[in-house]
Amino acid sequence: MTYKFRTAIVASLIAVSSLGLRGAPGNHRARLSDDLVGLKARHTAARARVIVHGDDATLDEVARRHGVRILRRLAGAAVFAANSTELESLAADSAIDHISGDALVQSWMAVTDKATAADQTRAGSPGLLGLGAVKGVTGQGIGVAIIDSGISPHPALVNRVVADVSLVTGDSLATDTFGHGTHVAGAIAGNGGAALGVTGLYTGGIAPGAKLINVRVLGPDGVGLTSDVIAGIDWAIAHRAAYNIRVINLSLGHPVTEPAATDPLCEAVARAVQAGIVVVAAAGNYGVADDGSPILGGITSPGNSPLALTVGSLNTWGTVNRSDDTVATYSSRGPTRFDFAVKPDVAAPGNKIISLEANGSFLPTMYPYLHKAGTNGNAYMQLSGTSMAAPIVSGAVALLLQGMPGLTPAQVKLAIQSGATYVPDGGLMGAGAGSLNIWASRRNSTTGLVGSLVTTVVGGLSTTSSGASFFDGGTLSGRLYAGLGIRLLSLLEAPLVWLNPSLLHSGDLNLLGLLNPLRSVAPKWLLYGEVAGWTGEQSIMWGTAISNPQGQSIMWGTSYTTDGTSIMWGTSMTSPDPQ
Repeated sequence: MTYKFRTAIVASLIAVSSLGLRGAPGNHRARLSDDLVGLKARHTAARARVIVHGDDATLDEVARRHGVRILRRLAGAAVFAANSTELESLAADSAIDHISGDALVQSWMAVTDKATAADQTRAGSPGLLGLGAVKGVTGQGIGVAIIDSGISPHPALVNRVVADVSLVTGDSLATDTFGHGTHVAGAIAGNGGAALGVTGLYTGGIAPGAKLINVRVLGPDGVGLTSDVIAGIDWAIAHRAAYNIRVINLSLGHPVTEPAATDPLCEAVARAVQAGIVVVAAAGNYGVADDGSPILGGITSPGNSPLALTVGSLNTWGTVNRSDDTVATYSSRGPTRFDFAVKPDVAAPGNKIISLEANGSFLPTMYPYLHKAGTNGNAYMQLSGTSMAAPIVSGAVALLLQGMPGLTPAQVKLAIQSGATYVPDGGLMGAGAGSLNIWASRRNSTTGLVGSLVTTVVGGLSTTSSGASFFDGGTLSGRLYAGLGIRLLSLLEAPLVWLNPSLLHSGDLNLLGLLNPLRSVAPKWLLYGEVAGWTGEQSIMWGTAISNPQGQSIMWGTSYTTDGTSIMWGTSMTSPDPQ
């Protein structure tokens, strides 16, 4: 498929989404997600799974009225089986506002410990004569729900997993036959002692004191239904008190087919955050096409949720030194489709991450070069992707929450972002507020941001936090271009917004310190990093024509065929040497 044809498809989809799918005045038409637009256009008798919102009584009546079957109940919604004709009928029903596809989600595929200053955070600091002391933390007592392909037994996870449940439709097995969830679990809370004498490439998880809650939603091929993921999120919400679930890790996603406000997966994320749970989501691996062309606007759902802490992937190039870190080519960049919000929120190491191998699982069996050390039940393998970056942040969140259990999700995001180091090559659209620095974030959380631009030593070199943070629903980039989007926080304001983050405005880039150096960076460069140098345009908006130095045209978002199936999934993270 040519670039021009892909661009035309994307442009037409944007036009449809902008105008909505409503008929003439007086004729009700529920909004359909893009994948369902394709289903309706195919005029097929085959039934697909669709998610319809409403209370149980209303949905029962709607199902009866249209002769469709309810496959599954969700919180405030249900999964129906509907063909093209039935979908058209449902869309015309005044009781229905919007309908979404039950899309398939996929998982996104020991320098990290030191590069993020996790080791310093676990050790703590005695301060000067006891003044300014910061207690070491391991994530002790914090529950992290891993909503993924399951978790298999491993010596590094003994006494770590406190609950197992499978919400995979038709499959009650909670162990990991794919191999992804176990790898994620090891990155969050694995015991490095299990690898002694086996490999020095794995030194344990970021928060080895945390407790893991295994919520399996992906099948043996690493693919699952959106409704299963939603059920997993709602299960975690319902059991948050029993297991002190404070963090949910979502190293999975599907292409964005509708605005975050009507995306069922994003709605589930919102419910979790409103319940006090920090939801960490992978940004996706849509940063580059199969032919090597860069992609902008490839953030996946639920990473497009304004309430998710969305994580991009950094390549550390095998060094602890942060100065050579770059955004991994495959890591999805913003803005988000439909809403045009700035994402990701932060970036963390995600390239060539060594963690636990689930014995006999699909990934190491199909791709034996992923295996790096060990045998049978005590083996270790390498994966790359934003799937691997997200658990690094989930572990960081567990450390912060042990240190200050009363933190809200908004405060956690503020601490994580303000402690990060801005990544010039990626800009806000590639790396969010910057490269994760857990020690700086921990110090910010203990001082209530009074420390302003925290300087720490990482890898033997001094590094200063950029003090940037933002909450964006889609207005930040436009406000920055208009010269309105920067808010400088003084030493007096910083502790006030820490106590009450609602004082911060959506659409502002908040910068700690009245002389913060990011205030003088031109908006285009601040937002897009090195991409800004690839065009003479004063601003880069959705669809701006850009070519990189190699002459490749930048692609925007995700292209779809007319039947609604994805034709561009991005780089395979099982490649032996991604970037």
